[in-house]
Amino acid sequence: MTSYKNIMEELEQSAKEAYGDVDMVNKPPHYNQAGIECLDAIRAATGEGYEFYLQGNILKYLWRYRYKNGVEDLKKAEFYLRELIEEIAQ
Repeated sequence: MTSYKNIMEELEQSAKEAYGDVDMVNKPPHYNQAGIECLDAIRAATGEGYEFYLQGNILKYLWRYRYKNGVEDLKKAEFYLRELIEEIAQ
């Protein structure tokens, strides 16, 4: 029987093979269009609500990591947590 850990390792390896050295956690290319980062656009559009957007993403990735992307989702939660800390510290 294949363990959960083995399945997640296989998925991570498949992503590396598909995307090469692209950082799919911190700089996924599909979140940058015409030189504009999606997070920058969301920050500009939501103003004070940006903090809540970040909180929601942290919860989302923590909630689903066991069922979808494993360690990658934990890294995404960490990314949004670092972003939230930076936002609060300003």
